[in-house]
Amino acid sequence: MHPTLLSLFVARADSRALRIAQRAGAVAFVTVLTAIAAQISIPLPFTPVPFTFQPMIVLLGAAVLGSRLGSTSQVLYLALGIAGLPVFAASPGLPQGAARLVGPTAGYLLSYPLAAFAAGWLAERGFDRRYFPSVIAMACGLTIVFAGGVAWLSLALPLGIRGALAVGFTPFVVADVLKLLVAAGCMPALWWLVDRPNTSRN
Repeated sequence: MHPTLLSLFVARADSRALRIAQRAGAVAFVTVLTAIAAQISIPLPFTPVPFTFQPMIVLLGAAVLGSRLGSTSQVLYLALGIAGLPVFAASPGLPQGAARLVGPTAGYLLSYPLAAFAAGWLAERGFDRRYFPSVIAMACGLTIVFAGGVAWLSLALPLGIRGALAVGFTPFVVADVLKLLVAAGCMPALWWLVDRPNTSRN
């Protein structure tokens, strides 16, 4: 198994307490970034699902943190939302709080821990070191997000599978794939920066 960027950074800490604090801080940081990304949302008139940058934060954060901590960051995000903190995207129909987990976007939100685990698991196996494997890792995570969102829309509203795809997949897939292609380049670039001092010394 390959180290993640976080595990490589934490390994340099002098004490166990500092390593624990660094891991906790990194998880909290990704949680906060996920909440911030939710506030940058664009409501669309033909779908109850807004356009946000959350999926890319979920996947990038997982690649840095790894499977368990990446998933933990998203469980923490959902817990803050359930507690009533304003961490979810703005919605004209639903207030902040636990009601979001029965609303139109519930499937997407609940899929975040699973998507983060999958992307982080692949990062722990070196998929984040090069561009095309990084694309594959993030595509797996994004597929989980879409699958959860579309499945929920098809059953809970109910729209049926065709209706759910029309409002929960088709309007977003091109933009999300483009974001994914950009985000996938971040991890190899970060690893290049990390490895560069070692290369230059050799």
